[in-house]
Amino acid sequence: MKAGARNLITDVAGLRVGNAEDLRLRSGVTVLSADRPFTAAVHVMGGAPGTRETDLLAPDKLVEGVDALVLSGGSAFGLDAASGVAGALRAQGRGFRVGDHCVPIVPGAILFDLMNGGDKGWEANPYGALGRKALEASGEAFEIGSAGAGYGAMTGTLKGGLGSASAVLENGMTVGALVAVNALGSATVGDGAEFWAAPWEIGDEFGGLGAAQVYPGAEEPKPMKRMGEATTIAIVATDAALTKAQALRMATAAHDGMARALVPSHTPLDGDLVFAAATGARALTDPVADSFALCHAAACCLARAIARAVYAATPLPGDRQPCWSSRFGGRS
Repeated sequence: MKAGARNLITDVAGLRVGNAEDLRLRSGVTVLSADRPFTAAVHVMGGAPGTRETDLLAPDKLVEGVDALVLSGGSAFGLDAASGVAGALRAQGRGFRVGDHCVPIVPGAILFDLMNGGDKGWEANPYGALGRKALEASGEAFEIGSAGAGYGAMTGTLKGGLGSASAVLENGMTVGALVAVNALGSATVGDGAEFWAAPWEIGDEFGGLGAAQVYPGAEEPKPMKRMGEATTIAIVATDAALTKAQALRMATAAHDGMARALVPSHTPLDGDLVFAAATGARALTDPVADSFALCHAAACCLARAIARAVYAATPLPGDRQPCWSSRFGGRS
């Protein structure tokens, strides 16, 4: 397994990502779209999720493809970001055809960043416009760290952010991950700079620090964040041709990567979820072996993407938590 050319989810050919942020709001939106509708699924393991149109992703539901996936800050208000994306896609003639009408299919998920110091006293919900702006900014290259849906994110100890990573497998398939890290738990071990995800790092993509010298025992975690202000939302993607059921299995397996990279994760107070996306460009030659490899790679990519999100975060005036680079003396 090696990282793709960009080490971003857009190493999966045909995918694009766009970010939009609002400094005053201290929040943002990230949109994943593609050249054509793609297969998608979702698996939720956190106890406090916020979602839009996720029921239709179940294997027994009618719609087979989606037009975009949206990750947003703003708690329940951020669900409106998907409405902005849907409106922009409709103007492009994209969507599920029903008679003379075109209905874009845009599932989304949100994280809680209402208490991060930004100005949340708006009169009109700003997230629809941010969603449209993020879609318009979509491309193969995009920023990670303090960007998009991770712009105002925090973790249990350090500033969170937006992360991404990719892997090219021996069978030629590509897997990528995209994540907004706003966890109750911590991405780093104890008071040190080392990441829980260190065993899965490729090269020095998040500092090359290796494993921590000392790991804490099973003591009760004491997060700096207040309860209820959390959630890590992610997308794992591949160029493989997957059914909705196979995509669901990949999303489920990818949660292992979240548990490897954030301690604790999947708490009753996080809305942790993972979308899966499959463009269908490459047929499975061995459905069992290929699915096994894809699921393992998805978990590894997500763990790496989470660490990269925290590692790449940058300081902003008024931050309520230090970012990794400020606390540990910059990036190596």
